[in-house]
Amino acid sequence: MEKTLKNYLLSLSILLICSGTAFADGNAFTPLNFDDSSYSAAPIRTSAASTNRSVSAPTTSNTAEEPAGNAKMQNAIIQLDNAQIDVRNELLNYKSKYADIDAQYNAVKAERKALDKQVKSLEKRIKKIDQQKENIRKNML
Repeated sequence: MEKTLKNYLLSLSILLICSGTAFADGNAFTPLNFDDSSYSAAPIRTSAASTNRSVSAPTTSNTAEEPAGNAKMQNAIIQLDNAQIDVRNELLNYKSKYADIDAQYNAVKAERKALDKQVKSLEKRIKKIDQQKENIRKNML
């Protein structure tokens, strides 16, 4: 019981140490097209006086890059979809070939089993005939 408890505590401490490093980053996902310069922070109010700050819109160069980046991403997704379709078609071809070969294998296996039964039954008949011949020879003497 003590050994189990020690193992449990050791595992828990290792888990806590590793989880601290795993969660230290905060958010591990960062989008590929994320650009810090095109976004500005919300205005911060330090006093009661109202100060109006306008949030600057992204520049035209950034908007020109985004559709091109989106088009590239969409093309990449389409290419991956096409590759996936090709692989699925190839998988279907292999599955159909496998099914054909499996059917042939099962047919040959069944035929082999039937022939084995026939061979055994004929061997038994030959054995019986040999025994009958030996009995007749013994009776003749």
